[in-house]
Amino acid sequence: MLSALANIFKIPELRQRIIFTLIMFAVFRMGTHIPVPGVDPTAIEQLFNNGSLFGLLDLFSGGAFSKFSIFAMSITPYINAAIIMQLLTVVVPTLEQWSKEGAEGHKKTTRVTRQLTVVLAFAQAIGMSIGLKAAILNPNPVNILIIAITLTAGTTLLMWIGEQITAQGVGNGGIVAALPKNLATIYQYVQAGTINYFSVVLFAVIAIAMIVFVIYVEAALRRIPITYAKRVVGARAYGGHQSHLPLKVNPAGVIPIIFASSVLMFPITVVQFIDNPSIQKLAAYLQWGTPLQTFLYVVLIIFFTYFYTAVTVKIPDMADNLKKYGAFIPGIRPGQPTADYVDFVLTRLVTAGSLYLAFIAVLPNLIGGATHIQGVYFGGTALLIVVSVALHTMKQIEAMVVMRHYEGFMK
Repeated sequence: MLSALANIFKIPELRQRIIFTLIMFAVFRMGTHIPVPGVDPTAIEQLFNNGSLFGLLDLFSGGAFSKFSIFAMSITPYINAAIIMQLLTVVVPTLEQWSKEGAEGHKKTTRVTRQLTVVLAFAQAIGMSIGLKAAILNPNPVNILIIAITLTAGTTLLMWIGEQITAQGVGNGGIVAALPKNLATIYQYVQAGTINYFSVVLFAVIAIAMIVFVIYVEAALRRIPITYAKRVVGARAYGGHQSHLPLKVNPAGVIPIIFASSVLMFPITVVQFIDNPSIQKLAAYLQWGTPLQTFLYVVLIIFFTYFYTAVTVKIPDMADNLKKYGAFIPGIRPGQPTADYVDFVLTRLVTAGSLYLAFIAVLPNLIGGATHIQGVYFGGTALLIVVSVALHTMKQIEAMVVMRHYEGFMK
């Protein structure tokens, strides 16, 4: 295993990519400690409690939001812009045409996505500055505008760093930055006698089991067999070989959890700024971990899993491409029957995938109840993103190693 890992550093290009990625990580971590001017950090920390949208944003920002640094909004506006562009591709003919133009169309889509990111980032920064006006030392329009511009610039810089890592580095990261803090919290609980060592061991066992489970499901594929028709050109026959159409068990990724979390946490966060006892009492039923919140959370995740898959996975295009290249599913006629069959298989996969996502999403509540360890976030969005990024990074490195005729490190 050690010799296989050593192969990574035998390739100059890969070694440079890893070093570049680490440098970009260091830049990001330094940026999380540069505060936005004119903000009281103590007042910001008081706004962070369980079940608020602030906690979700802090998770995505790698702890930058709780410090209200220049990277407080993290890359969230870019993610939102990318999702919006992906959804608009279905209804806007121009975007749909760009998606079929290959590299040139991708370049146009990327340019519009960047522009939309800046617009969304500035709008979110203005809203965040107004919403957190109590934490601003001198909340006049000029200072709010300066804070909004600073936050927008931070997000734009993160977008550029992400693109540079994609082009010159490997993988990405940020969420695991909260790991040392969580470990320190557990240690403090043990020292104070709040929890015992059995709870810590149980927490570790559950964590390892869930990581293995998520890796297994994220890497799982339903392979639909495909046969390519034979073509005779002169005296030689081409085609006729077997292949497969891979369908992921979880085709929607982490997007349904993000959508569901945002929908449920947004009203709770807004209510914090409304001084009305009736509204506050109503909002208490939607606090994180309550039965109603958990039920709505699961329902929304299942709904968004079906919705996002239906929008992004173009089954008719799959069937047309198979027909165009002379491929067919054994026992299924090309064209619409193939599309119907793939839709039937994908629907069953999405059902299993949506239940899997719902289970992962409510996992922190289950772990907290079993181990009595509170204030340590494990599971849900963070677990899925970390595992997905790790798998993607390993595949990138594996491809580079194998391409140079070295033995890979993934068995």
